[in-house]
Amino acid sequence: MTIPFDLLVSQVKLPGSNSLTDLGIKGGVIAAIGNLAGAAAKTTVQAQGRLLLPPFVEPHVHLDTTLTAGEPAWNESGTLAEGISIWSARKKQLSREDVLERAERTLKLLIGYGVLYVRAMVDIGDPKLTAFRAVLELKEAYRDRIHMQIIAFPQDGLIACPDNEARMEEALRLGADGVSAVPHLERTREEGVLSLNKAFTLAARFGALVHVFCDETDDEHSRYLEVCASLALATGLTSKVTAAHANAATYYNEPYFQKLLGLVKQSGLSIVACPLINSVMQGRYDAYPKGRGITRIQDFHRAGINVALAHDDILTPFYPLGTGNPLDAAHMAAHLAHMCGRQDLNDIWGMTTFGGAKALQLSGYGFEQGKPKVGNPASFLLFDAADPAELIRTRNAPRYVIHKGQVVAETMPTVTKWVHPAEKIIIF
Repeated sequence: MTIPFDLLVSQVKLPGSNSLTDLGIKGGVIAAIGNLAGAAAKTTVQAQGRLLLPPFVEPHVHLDTTLTAGEPAWNESGTLAEGISIWSARKKQLSREDVLERAERTLKLLIGYGVLYVRAMVDIGDPKLTAFRAVLELKEAYRDRIHMQIIAFPQDGLIACPDNEARMEEALRLGADGVSAVPHLERTREEGVLSLNKAFTLAARFGALVHVFCDETDDEHSRYLEVCASLALATGLTSKVTAAHANAATYYNEPYFQKLLGLVKQSGLSIVACPLINSVMQGRYDAYPKGRGITRIQDFHRAGINVALAHDDILTPFYPLGTGNPLDAAHMAAHLAHMCGRQDLNDIWGMTTFGGAKALQLSGYGFEQGKPKVGNPASFLLFDAADPAELIRTRNAPRYVIHKGQVVAETMPTVTKWVHPAEKIIIF
């Protein structure tokens, strides 16, 4: 007897619908949507009215520094400078096994929270590219469970550390998906611009992505976002360009910021905001009232610029917290960006899914108009929630994580048992 479906997901709630339906999956894609009662399948998941949503996209996470907080010291000042100093000492101890073990644990955390697409930042400051080679190996090992992009990231700069330019090119030849730069950490404004020119030129030559650590500072004079947007237009890379952090935008005078909005929109680049780490790292040198430590998410979004949210660091010298749950970043963003209206919350959730997918230039992400369709990849999440806005409040892990028609993670709900005082037994 022929079994029509590899996986049958029964009685699921689709976004924007009050009724329940079934999904039949075959060959890793959605083969049927509707009443499939009685259909045969190799595996059946009883959704029991759970909400089906697209997978999360993590557009900016460090898999080489992950899970190293406190090694060899804790970042007591909470500043970027101390974080870089501690990581510079820690990366001298890197080995293939060290990076693989920590990065794999982090990938499992991300998958458990419903992240099925990830863009990993990897420092190329090591002459042997130890961390980069290890993460590249992990990308291949996990290709059936998560889609991964790797960005060659020059933590120490491209001009301040000239050897990084050759390492970046080598990383591209080895299989990096994109290049990066940190212009605000170069020695001068002019050298910061030069570093961006080098990164964009290399990306254009290799047909690679660009993911810049851009203006991650409270300095209102740090204006590299305009350079990124201009280069995106000049090179034709446009939507293949991402500017992460962009914290200095919070401090720009309004006439300049409004001009910048138009340029960034015209360029087609994406903004990736990192609300968790930036809310604790930025504003360290501000007098009161201190800055909110986040880029202007609401203004970029309302101007029609693609905005994505990233969890970023997880237990690193730069950020001693973090769970890997994208909803933590969404929750923080809703507060810092003053986006707690009902539509705002739905927009914030969209930044963890569709916004990330656009930044990563994903093809085949599925969920046109927010709903799955026959022929889409069978990659989605099942949640105990009425709608995405509720998830930003509760930050629950998905009950099921399904990737290309396979259940790759399952999280049992937490149950609290209440005990009445009269029923309590105390043993002395």
